Amino acid sequence: MTQHWRIHPDNPQPRLLRQAAERLTAGDLIVMPTDASYVLACRIGDKSALERLRRLRELNESHHLTLMCRDLSEIGTYAKVDNSVFRLLKAHTPGPYTFILPGTREVPKRLLHPKKQSIGIRVPAHPVPLGLLALLDEPLLTTTLLMPGDALPMVDPDDMVERLARRIEVILDAGHGDAASTSVIDFTTDSPEVMREGLGDVSAFRD
Repeated sequence: MTQHWRIHPDNPQPRLLRQAAERLTAGDLIVMPTDASYVLACRIGDKSALERLRRLRELNESHHLTLMCRDLSEIGTYAKVDNSVFRLLKAHTPGPYTFILPGTREVPKRLLHPKKQSIGIRVPAHPVPLGLLALLDEPLLTTTLLMPGDALPMVDPDDMVERLARRIEVILDAGHGDAASTSVIDFTTDSPEVMREGLGDVSAFRD
């Protein structure tokens, strides 16, 4: 049965964060708010949860998944970043950006783009995911809560409860979400390429 927990967007209840972290550790799929749209999330090392996430979104292996990190110090473990790229990332994190970067050996191969060997990396500016990440002490694997056939991400937690019942374990309801997604910047080529213009200002990546 899907649990529907109402969590404060600015001061999330520690009890709910602990319970959500326990569910993630047990291999569950959850929905949580971010500084952009709601996302589906699971542990990075959980193969079964990853397969469920891909089935739910109907994603193939070429779709970039995103590692949500607490801060920039975690990024170097999972992505190859030179000094010039690091400076750009530092200037734009935390915030509503997803950066496509070459993955390191620390990233399970099943999470990498099959051709580019890349992974999405993101540092959110929202207390709920940051609280969870602090408890778990590792990144979360996430993808936008954009269901097959929908034009925009889901924003109404009541709709999520209705449509996702028995398909995921926990919905962390912090109120209506944003229909806008992160801006996506690809750093796998010689110069940054804006793949999607979302909530984050992309002007610095077009200079």
